[in-house]
Amino acid sequence: MSAQPPRREDAVDAIIDQWARVRPDLDTTAMEVFGRIYRLTHAVGGRMDTAYARFGISRGEFDVLATLRRSDAPYTLPPRELSATLMLTTGGMTGRLDKLERAGLLRRSPDPHDRRGLQVTLTEEGLALVDEAVTAGLAVQTEVLSALNDEQAGQLADLLRELLAGTHESR
Repeated sequence: MSAQPPRREDAVDAIIDQWARVRPDLDTTAMEVFGRIYRLTHAVGGRMDTAYARFGISRGEFDVLATLRRSDAPYTLPPRELSATLMLTTGGMTGRLDKLERAGLLRRSPDPHDRRGLQVTLTEEGLALVDEAVTAGLAVQTEVLSALNDEQAGQLADLLRELLAGTHESR
């Protein structure tokens, strides 16, 4: 039987130890999990910001472009569907669309099936940019995930899927 490697201690462990001293009655399991998720999100988020900044876009703007890209050719969606997918208010979406349209990465046009509606479409420049940006973003995420082996990464993905499903926010 092989010995387990020593457990790595992190900042969350220090917080949990402090709570154990002053409130030994608390079950801090949830704090351990969500404290690490929060810190990981913060650490990786900064790296993602840097990766996307090289393309002149923010993470939020990347999300708009990526949602259009995933919709497949002709890379067009109504603004309302973009807002729902990204969980943004229409006002928040309008600001992102305005900036991306000024940059020539997408265009808004009347919806041919609804006189009152609009559709948002990636431009050729937007398509090229999002394809480069997604590769850069995945490189950052893959580097971070390399701390785990393939089996561990799969287990983590499965566990997070279950946790997310339990929040009823899985869509």
